Amino acid sequence: MRIRIVDAFTDLPFGGNPAGVLLLPDADAFPPDEWLQSVAAELNLSETAFAHPTPGAADADWALRWFTPAAEVNMCGHATLATAHALHSSGAATGTVRFSARCGVLTTSTGADGTITMDFPAAPLTPVEVPAGVAPAIGADVLSAHGTGEDVGDLMVEVADEKTVRALAPDMAKVAALPSERGLIVTARAESATAEYDFVSRCFFPALGIPEDPVTGSAHTALAPFWAARLGRGELTGLQASARGGLVRTVLRADRVLLTGRAVTVVDGALHALP
Repeated sequence: MRIRIVDAFTDLPFGGNPAGVLLLPDADAFPPDEWLQSVAAELNLSETAFAHPTPGAADADWALRWFTPAAEVNMCGHATLATAHALHSSGAATGTVRFSARCGVLTTSTGADGTITMDFPAAPLTPVEVPAGVAPAIGADVLSAHGTGEDVGDLMVEVADEKTVRALAPDMAKVAALPSERGLIVTARAESATAEYDFVSRCFFPALGIPEDPVTGSAHTALAPFWAARLGRGELTGLQASARGGLVRTVLRADRVLLTGRAVTVVDGALHALP
């Protein structure tokens, strides 16, 4: 079975966020969950995407699931982008691709310049009281906190400035103990008005086996509406300031967010441990 590792939200190898991608030949069902989880654990990337064609479905072309090394997740942006890239680069799909996933139907479209735009539901933001454990966990004061809804499942917190985001060295055990289903998003406005990005973020998911995620597309479904309201613009670019880093172009359209980025395949090989 063919297996790929695709770097998402970058056009350079070893940048952005790597995702495993398996395009499964069976159009009827996924292999057993235990096998899917074992493959994801073996690759040990933040997410591995599994997709199979759905020729009889009216609303989707492919079924899509995502697994971290430790668990299945409801939504993943970078592994969706990686899957769309794999489909187009292999000739398995052209134009718009519709994916049926746990969070609903997601669509991707590939532009003439190679960029891939994903249409995701915007996260429903809910202001919450800042949990007492956040500041000790990240080593910084927190200005505000928001819940991000069931599909994203993160606690999102705003800190004073970009410098604070970049300097974070969280205590992962304390982050894992915070009240959220998935993890923690930390964000701030870009320091420079002339930067190529409008806001910065970093994302930490130690409870799912991901201490820090390099570039998190799903987090931008919450970051986009948050910063659109703050900055008064629906079209923004986010920089995820991890060690690998990556840019995510976002467009807020009512209750949907368009996320745009690039991807590059860095590994294309064969998986021999078949289900």
